[in-house]
Amino acid sequence: MNKNVLITGGAGFIGSSLALKLLEKGYNVTVLDNLSPQIHGEDGTKSELFLKIRDKVNFIQGDVVNMDDWRTALKEQDVVVHLAAETGTGQSMYEINKYIDVNVKGTSNLLHILTNEEHQIKKIVVAASRAIYGEGMYHCSEHGTVYPVERIDADMSKGDFEVKCPICNRNVELLATTEETKIHPTSIYGITKQMQEEMCMVVGKSLNIPVVGYRYQNVYGPGQSLKNPYTGILSIFSTIIKNHNNINIFEDGLESRDFVFIDDVVDATILGIEKDEANFESFNVGTGVPTTVIEVANLLKEKYQAAETEIAISGNYRLGDIRHNYADLTKIHDKLGFTPKVSFEEGISKFVDWVNQQEVVEDNYQKSIDEMKKKGLYK
Repeated sequence: MNKNVLITGGAGFIGSSLALKLLEKGYNVTVLDNLSPQIHGEDGTKSELFLKIRDKVNFIQGDVVNMDDWRTALKEQDVVVHLAAETGTGQSMYEINKYIDVNVKGTSNLLHILTNEEHQIKKIVVAASRAIYGEGMYHCSEHGTVYPVERIDADMSKGDFEVKCPICNRNVELLATTEETKIHPTSIYGITKQMQEEMCMVVGKSLNIPVVGYRYQNVYGPGQSLKNPYTGILSIFSTIIKNHNNINIFEDGLESRDFVFIDDVVDATILGIEKDEANFESFNVGTGVPTTVIEVANLLKEKYQAAETEIAISGNYRLGDIRHNYADLTKIHDKLGFTPKVSFEEGISKFVDWVNQQEVVEDNYQKSIDEMKKKGLYK
């Protein structure tokens, strides 16, 4: 059994939860993480995410863009779970160098070492994302299955947020995203996640090191960073509510996502570490259920008993955002036996209970919106 596991980004939301579960199962866990202020706050050693793994794992404060940090972290490891990445579609559209450096160069550093230096790595698990699918897969009444391109400013500025057939421009009907869905990301973030997965697969095959790619949907749950205003709609809305501010819903509120609870994501990831059936395969990880943004906002308002919070559907929009995406889980169910256990209603309750025990953090969401406005990406 591959007992020594390195988790890059292991002090993050998914990584820290995965580390604790692996420790429970008897693994030895090393974490490489730079304790990014965007996620952990100015002093990362005081963040809740870091504190939950401190003194339990072999922690290395370092960065995937640094080759020597990789070399230190890889010593005597059997498995790499590569989660370290800059996340967030909107921010990626103007912080382009940062996303390429961390996500692409950081991954190439790992693969360069595995190709050219001594190591004992026997498996790589890499976090991809549903963002690689762009607008995903749809059905056109005229042309059957189609893969729409990104929505255009001209339509959205008129309040038409629907996805169009790329051939005839009719409105199309959403289908669940399978792993065979065309990969055509609509953001720099999505492009970098595609590159991470494909680079690992290509090099893994050449070195005969099994690789497992996980295309996570929208992961949420206790432990999610409440400080990051760029990603994680549940934590963003929660911070807004806790600061007694009002929620501005983009588009018409009917855009949807597949929200998957952290415990289910951890379970799926461990299956990839342990099962040979996962080798050289990519899997969707989600619930297979789409939930609209307006449903999310209303449910959070109800759970927090925040009667004073107003929810406004503004028609604002961000270029690069997708309209919908939800996962088809047939492959991960049939190959690995994975079925999500936590419903959205149950998961939201657990998340809200946890948030209610946290200190209220500053609401910096408007700052992130102002940044996008300046770049012409927010309308």
